[in-house]
Amino acid sequence: MIKLDIVNAVVNKTGVSRTKAEQAVETVFGAMKSALGKGERIELRRFGVFNVRPRKTGIGRNPRTGQEVSIPPGKAVRFKPGKELQTL
Repeated sequence: MIKLDIVNAVVNKTGVSRTKAEQAVETVFGAMKSALGKGERIELRRFGVFNVRPRKTGIGRNPRTGQEVSIPPGKAVRFKPGKELQTL
């Protein structure tokens, strides 16, 4: 499923115009991006939880040369599904 499928589902379910549905979907995704960018937790009841966790430093390998490369610390978005989503 891609973003266009979500927009089409909103249009079919609500009957609003395509442009308004696109704006609504973009607004929701934009709000989620900005919240995760601030390190906030997003909890969608009966769906799941998105949160940002720190990622450790590590050592990886360049697949072409086999040379070791140091991986800097960073942040990663994690998703934990809710109970209803796990039963699918």
